[in-house]
Order: sequence, then structure tokens, then C-alpha cells
Amino acid sequence: RARRAWKMEGYVQFLALLVSALLVGFVSVVFSLVWVFQYRGGLSWDGSAQQFNWHPILIITGFVFIQGIAIIVYRLPWTWKCSKLLMKFIHAGLNTIAMILAIVSVVAAFDFHNASNIANMYSLHSWIGLAAVIFYAIQLFSGLAVFLLPFAPVSIRAVLIPIHVFSGLTIFATVIATALMGITEKLLFQLQNPSYSEFPPEAIFVNCLGLLLVIFGALILWMASRPHWKRPPEDSVKILQPIGGTPEGTEAESTVTDGSNTNKSELKINSEAVRKQNFKLDEAGQRSTM
Repeated sequence: RARRAWKMEGYVQFLALLVSALLVGFVSVVFSLVWVFQYRGGLSWDGSAQQFNWHPILIITGFVFIQGIAIIVYRLPWTWKCSKLLMKFIHAGLNTIAMILAIVSVVAAFDFHNASNIANMYSLHSWIGLAAVIFYAIQLFSGLAVFLLPFAPVSIRAVLIPIHVFSGLTIFATVIATALMGITEKLLFQLQNPSYSEFPPEAIFVNCLGLLLVIFGALILWMASRPHWKRPPEDSVKILQPIGGTPEGTEAESTVTDGSNTNKSELKINSEAVRKQNFKLDEAGQRSTM
């Protein structure tokens, strides 16, 4: 039997939003590089301010841009023909890359603070940022254990999937907010003459970067929260086999000669019940959007 073809509702709108999100996210990464190299002296790994510059670049590249892509990867309609297991590996791989870059960015910030005798963990930005990294790690490892490995029963997945989805979106929104706090804090500390309040070119440029991050986050959250853009359930309907007979849907079933309309009706009802049950199980235990 040919696999059922799935078509996305509002495909053109989704495609327009996807292209916009990718473009805005890519431009955000470029803006972070321009900021660092044009205004902050470039990159190094020697405990100087140039080492700290890895922090915003890696956060925006990994914790914002790559995490955003990981969130919506299930919703790309041209991947719906791919196996769900493959998409789970891609989703987990993107999140793992984002996690690694986030950890390196935090190490860069701490090394710079320690080398410059600057106190660690005193600002709200640092508190929320470290909490986001910790919860992201928990989200990643719990997702691997429950949704990627085949050991968790469907009932457990059904309970955890709403929490997994909600916490993923919450962490992503928190990362965006924390990045905005961080770039504002950096400008307040670094811009002295002229000051931040005098609208120097760097301040205007980085404010534009902040707007790009907000737009990117809004586009990702919008696409991830539209129910009609979710990946359809797998075509995993179990084939019903009557006692001593052929699977439901085969030619043998259509050539039954007992003339019993009642039996045929019961078979159809049972088949429909099996389809609905498998659809519910797939919705609860097999599908996740982040």
C-alpha cells in the first residue's frame, strides 16, 4: 500500500516565515561578528577582553540561531518522508551543538573575569544565563533518555511530551531575553566616551542586533506554536488480522463470500478503532516538536 501523502496547510505562509527566520538569524550572527571585529578588537583565547568576545558570538550562533533551527526542524514539510528516528537524531544533534557552544561561551566569560579580577555571577544576566544553560542541559539529556532511546514506555512519553515542548520554548525565549540583557550590560560598561546615552554608532548597531534577535525569536516561536504545522503522525496503523484470515485491507477480505454484512460492518468498526488508537499513541508517545 502506498504511504499516505501529507500536505501542509498554509505551506506558502510557512515557507515565507521559514525563509525570513533563517535570514534574520543568519544576519544576527553576521552582526555579532561585525560588532566583535569592528568595535571590540576581535577574538583571542588569552584571558583578555578579546577572549570574552567569544561569549556573544557563540551564544548568538549556538544558543539562539542553532537552537531555533532545532526547534522547527520537525516542521519542515520536505522532511516528513524521512523516518522519525532520523529526524530525532538531527534534532538531538543540533541541540547538542548548541549546548557545546553555550558551554564554551560560558567558559570564555569566566576565564576573562578571573584573569581581570572581575567578580563572577553578580548580575541578573549571569544568574538567568547560567540557569538557562543548566536547564537546557537537563532538557537535552532528558529528551535523549525519554524520546530518542527506545526504553521509555508510551505512557511516560505521553506525560512528558507537553512538559518537554513547553520547557523547550520557555528556555529558548529565556535565552533571547538573557542575550538582550547581556549586550545592553556590555554597552553600558564599555561605552564611556561617548556614553551609551549619546547614541554612538556602536550603540545603534548593537541595538539593531537586539531587534534582530527579538524578530528571530518571535518567528521561531510562532512557527513552533501553530498546531496545523506540526509533523503529521507516522503511518503506523497496525494491520488488523481476523482469526485465521488475511490482513485488513487485502484482496482476500474484499472477496469474502459468506454474505454476512454484519461481520463486514464489525470488521470495519474494529479497523477504525485500531486506527484511532494508533493515532492517539503516535500523538502521545512518538511525536515531539523540540
